[in-house]
Amino acid sequence: MAHTFQKYHGAGNDFILIDNRSGAFQPDKNVIEEMCKRRFGIGADGLMLLEEASGYDFSMRYYNSDGRESTMCGNGGRCMVAFARSLGLIDRQTTFLATDGPHQARILDDGRVSLKMQDIKEVRHHQGHDVIDTGSPHYIVWVHDPGQVRVLDEGSVIRHDPDISTDGVNVNFVTLTENRHIHIRTYERGVEDETLACGTGSVAAAISAHLRKPSDKSSYIVHALGGDLGVEFKEDEQGIFRKVWLTGPAQWVFEGKR
Repeated sequence: MAHTFQKYHGAGNDFILIDNRSGAFQPDKNVIEEMCKRRFGIGADGLMLLEEASGYDFSMRYYNSDGRESTMCGNGGRCMVAFARSLGLIDRQTTFLATDGPHQARILDDGRVSLKMQDIKEVRHHQGHDVIDTGSPHYIVWVHDPGQVRVLDEGSVIRHDPDISTDGVNVNFVTLTENRHIHIRTYERGVEDETLACGTGSVAAAISAHLRKPSDKSSYIVHALGGDLGVEFKEDEQGIFRKVWLTGPAQWVFEGKR
């Protein structure tokens, strides 16, 4: 049975989106993996299902390109919001359910989507790196120039290190420049490759930057290979990061059947 899908991307982080409110699409690891393959399939970093959720506008289920259901995806969530609006489910604001709980989002006048992330409590701060859970686990490595890093090789080693995480971790190579600008490159678990952007990774990088160089203005511009993302938050007296917002483009690419 063929299923209609939409292709979206958020700063080059691309996804296959399916309206599954009918439940007709039954997730299958091999099928999802084939659909996400580049050159041989549709090609995407992941696949997402929009489904019904009592008390919310919709729910979001996310699968990495290896076909396995995964944790929260920030850029995916923003694309899902744009997709929901195209279906007429929402207007400019929404509350939806994801694997890590409920999220609020709003569509700005310029078409960008701003997504509220969960409060961030789990931060392991070290001299040269940080490990931060922003809905997905991230390892932040501070480097002089991310452009000189062998992301595939170095990221894979850290991603599979059992001393860091038994479930694997996403790896981000970052540097901080003037005026709270961050440059980032990311190796994503489940994709097992470098992606052009990562929303939860950008949030983790911004928090890591704040820990290293605290500022009263907790807002950052994160420059990824595929585009720019904005991150803002508030740190309370207990060191918990609240009112965390991720903002950036969520662009429709094409529609098809598979």
